[in-house]
Amino acid sequence: MSDGNVTVASNVLGTIGTVLWCIQLIPQIWYNYRRKKTDGFPAAMMLLWASCSVPMGAYFILQQVNIPLQVQPQLFGFFSLVAWGQILHYNHEYSRRKAITTCLGIVVLFGGLEALLILTLRIPYKKGVTWPDLVVGIVGAILISAGLIPPYFELWKRDGRVIGFNWVFLSIDTLGGLFSLFALAAQGSFDILGGIMYILVVVLEAGIYISHLIWRFRYRQLRKEAKLSGRSIDELLELGGRESTQSCRLSNSSGTLEAYNDLEPSDILLWRYWQGDILTQSTFK
Repeated sequence: MSDGNVTVASNVLGTIGTVLWCIQLIPQIWYNYRRKKTDGFPAAMMLLWASCSVPMGAYFILQQVNIPLQVQPQLFGFFSLVAWGQILHYNHEYSRRKAITTCLGIVVLFGGLEALLILTLRIPYKKGVTWPDLVVGIVGAILISAGLIPPYFELWKRDGRVIGFNWVFLSIDTLGGLFSLFALAAQGSFDILGGIMYILVVVLEAGIYISHLIWRFRYRQLRKEAKLSGRSIDELLELGGRESTQSCRLSNSSGTLEAYNDLEPSDILLWRYWQGDILTQSTFK
């Protein structure tokens, strides 16, 4: 699409989407830094997102969409690499220097690849041969969508619970996808590939929200017990792994009452929870 198809509304919406996608990872980066860990936040997701900036950046530049959307993949890829570097440092025991050096090397590599793609594809594109550019755009859309698959493996491992993600980041990311989609719709002609990419992002992220809401509903009693006992949900879930062992102690002991009394108070509360008891405030007094 040419510049003539770019409307004022498209530029405004595209600018909003770009601003949102420029800052969406900042809350996540700060969240990782403050916690000094990235458990549940997949490295594969950030690397795939960073990788998608190469083909999508080349695709949008060759398509001559509005300037904000051309800049968007570059900033998106950069912040994805910053978050990926944090994962290397906090969860894969990379030294700070090694993580920074690795990320800078990939920045240079990705920048060179994108420039090469643009220079190579611009020649046939000017001659009316557009399918190579379309293929590159498809690859980019696949990469950004594939980046939202690893979180579902984390959800599966944790029975649908979302951990390691900053909700402000996810919310801003979803809004950025929506505004970018609206920007494409506001142009004189709709870019189908770009639209599909943004739709996939919004739908897959909606699945993450829904998964966590279902988890919260299913484990609402456990969350109540955590609040009453003053323990975190993670502590209760960790202790819950000992429930079968404690049950065996109680059921196999010749003196069940004595075995019950031998348990720590927190283990008694947890054992009662996993047995289906409904605890009240008086339990903890």
